[in-house]
Amino acid sequence: MANRSRTARTTAAARRWVPPAIMTFAAMAALTALTADAAARQAPRPAAIKETTAARDAGEPIMAIVSIRTQHVTLYDTEGWILRAPVSTGTTGRETPAGVFAVVDKEKDHHSNMYDDASMPNMQRITWNGIALHGGPLPGYAASHGCVRMPFGFAEKLFDKTRIGMRVIISPENAEPVEFSHPALLVPKAEAIAAAPARAEALPREAGEAAKAADETKKAAATAARETASLTASLRKLEGQKARAEAELASAEKALVSAKTDETRARAEDLKQKATAKAAELGTQLDAAKADATSKLDAAAAAKEAAKVAQARKAATAKAASEAKLALEPVSIYVSRATQKLYVRRQTQKPAPDGGGVVFDATIEVPVKISNPERPIGTHVFTAVARNESGLRWTAVTIDHGDDAKSALDRITIPQEVLDRIAPTALPRSSIIISDEPLSKETNYRTEFVTVLSNQPQGGFITRKPTPPDILVDGPNDDGFNPFFQAWNPQAVNTRRRGGQEYQPVQPRWW
Repeated sequence: MANRSRTARTTAAARRWVPPAIMTFAAMAALTALTADAAARQAPRPAAIKETTAARDAGEPIMAIVSIRTQHVTLYDTEGWILRAPVSTGTTGRETPAGVFAVVDKEKDHHSNMYDDASMPNMQRITWNGIALHGGPLPGYAASHGCVRMPFGFAEKLFDKTRIGMRVIISPENAEPVEFSHPALLVPKAEAIAAAPARAEALPREAGEAAKAADETKKAAATAARETASLTASLRKLEGQKARAEAELASAEKALVSAKTDETRARAEDLKQKATAKAAELGTQLDAAKADATSKLDAAAAAKEAAKVAQARKAATAKAASEAKLALEPVSIYVSRATQKLYVRRQTQKPAPDGGGVVFDATIEVPVKISNPERPIGTHVFTAVARNESGLRWTAVTIDHGDDAKSALDRITIPQEVLDRIAPTALPRSSIIISDEPLSKETNYRTEFVTVLSNQPQGGFITRKPTPPDILVDGPNDDGFNPFFQAWNPQAVNTRRRGGQEYQPVQPRWW
């Protein structure tokens, strides 16, 4: 029995034993199979992007496009791409939000107030809650807390070339501008462009004169109102005195009728004569005062009407002067399918009162007609890059597909009154953005339009404080600035991330 058991164990061990060379070969084969299987399941990593400069003289950058998928940024001037470099966008959970932005502030030597005073050299802010382009380490993959890191030297070179307001587009995939034309795009008028500088110089003077005249007429009307107020009080006093004198006369006449003796009759007659004289005198004074009051009351009414007219002219000339100055700036239009509205923004070149950035005019906000509004339209950016013989040369960039760019514009009807105000003086760098999205909550009075794709992760917003409420403006000021803030309805936009995963956009609240 023991021998059989020993034999069985020996046989089993013989079956388990494999020569070392065969074991090594089998292990290598298994590892190769696993590696091949993993490679089959994993999408290939895009080829590394190197820092590149176009082989031509470059103009001023008008647009930067960041590709999250391939981790690179490309800068464009009026003729095409000029600079390209690798980047690191936000890592999982802190993703850089995809969407449409613009540079709102620049700081050469910036340090983070969120992440241990980390250096963020050559920082170009695109939202006020901390999303920015800046120099930083690039490990070759997404690694930031939501910002777009660029090579240190590239960030330094770029910092001196850009200006506030440069468009920054962050795309989930690769995107690039293509030449584009469409009858709905803005067409300027040469005569309006030529006349704009003179109007911008003359109309503010006219507005100043109108304001001065309005102040003077307002003071005159106030003086006339005070005078008529005292005159009215004098009339009431005279009317009261006359009424009392007439009452005394009536009493004297009654006493005269009822007098029984010569003495009482004589006393009553004397009282009647005095009362008659007093009533007559007060009547004469009252008639003269009423005649004088009539002319003064007419003058006061005329002064009041003149002040009203002057104030209206003051407002009209101030608006015209503001429009004349704005006509010297590129105009940006945003059309939202979510809100069914059209918005217009232009830089005022006035520094924000709370520091940082400039104020944007947002006085135009109107309903817009979008055909088939229930159907997605995508997100498209149309940019006037330069003048040409027909007015302006345009490009189009699409970062979220619904319709193609042409079909998207075909569905929009811009109100004629808006076109009349902005099209004649439209300049290069003007833009039209069409999107399914509402304006981001980060859009405020010192930003151009900020829109974020709701079907893409936005973790980079989560760790940041929302834009402080104290920079929000609630109504128009003396410059005619009237900002807009739209309540965001998450039901109005698509909340399903590509790939089928449900995703509810997370953005900071600021109202």
